[in-house]
Amino acid sequence: MAYQELIKHFERIRSYMREFYVYGFRSRDQYGEKSARSYDNERRRIESWLGGYLSFHQDPSGKRVFLSVDSRVIPRNPLYKAFKAKSFTNTDILLHFYLLDLLADGNLCSVRELIDGMQDHYLSRFPGAVSPDESTVRKKLKEYERLGLLRSEKHGQELRYQRTDDTPFPLESWTDALAFFSEEDPLGVIGSFLMDRQEEPSDLFRFKHHYILHALDSDVLCELLLAMEAHRTVELTVRNVHSSREVRRTVCPLKIYISTQSGRQYLLGHAYMGGQLVFVRLDAIRTVKAGAVEPQYETYLAAQQALDGHLWGVSGNTRRTLDHLEMTIRYAPWEEYIPQRLQREKRHGSVQILDEQTCRFTADVYDAMELLPWLRTFIGRIVELRCSDPAVVERFQQDLERMAALYGGDARAVQ
Repeated sequence: MAYQELIKHFERIRSYMREFYVYGFRSRDQYGEKSARSYDNERRRIESWLGGYLSFHQDPSGKRVFLSVDSRVIPRNPLYKAFKAKSFTNTDILLHFYLLDLLADGNLCSVRELIDGMQDHYLSRFPGAVSPDESTVRKKLKEYERLGLLRSEKHGQELRYQRTDDTPFPLESWTDALAFFSEEDPLGVIGSFLMDRQEEPSDLFRFKHHYILHALDSDVLCELLLAMEAHRTVELTVRNVHSSREVRRTVCPLKIYISTQSGRQYLLGHAYMGGQLVFVRLDAIRTVKAGAVEPQYETYLAAQQALDGHLWGVSGNTRRTLDHLEMTIRYAPWEEYIPQRLQREKRHGSVQILDEQTCRFTADVYDAMELLPWLRTFIGRIVELRCSDPAVVERFQQDLERMAALYGGDARAVQ
């Protein structure tokens, strides 16, 4: 089959981009899920979009290609390009222009009238041109109605279609806003498409800490948000990130969580199998299929809000008891930024000022182990650390011992 730059199924491209250019750093021989020809075709597609952002190094196992991006230099997320390469057939492009042109006057037309109009006004001028069958035209009209390009009205036993043209929106006055939205919003790909309509899009912004990988999950996120807005259940095809095994799960989506440390996105939903609130990584979701409206949506949402009040990260279970943690910190007189930082980063915890140089952080969370990376950033100032789960304090002490052993371990090296 000849190589084509456009794609029909985005999931295949998403898989390759993750495996090789984002998470993998693997050679071709280490990836056996597809044939050599399929791999070469997908590689050429990706390189045509991301050629200026790819690097590689050679080792005994082969050539390893990876994505290399300095977010302080690029004005736009290059991964959005993958969403702008959808393939189309000759019939797709023919129906797109003919149908929209026939409906340009704003009148309502039936399927039969549109087919006759295509034949009379366009196809009859080309010798040998074949008119699309009625089923194909109906499918295209339904697709455009779903996309919001058309609307339908029922007249008797037939549907009649009309364009939904709105007054053109003045995008020029939103140039800078679109540039910021396209890079900072979880669905920034929408802003990227709107920027493509501008003659001179803005490149005003640069980001020091910029997570661009969420772009690959934009379609999944959009489907989940639409389901949440309509209070619908969803059937997810989820791939285990470790074993590559795929499972199907039916959940009621409730909230999207995004890590400010890694940019990773999670769905919190009510799982019907087990009846618990569960977190699912968005980059593990392969497909989303909307289901029926959930009559108990508000009940599940109330449970999510109760859980959220005691979450530190994305680990938690309503059947677990809460872990109570206290950390007492001592800081120098000139280190006013320490209590300020505690106030800023405490999340659902609380901060108590004990004296001019001492304060105490307190939190009741479902999994205190999640606080350890954050607690370690206060090493050297911690006077006392207590937790109702002894394993948390034990783990913290073990980390200190390992660090002491790693950097020398004598009394003069680490105090």
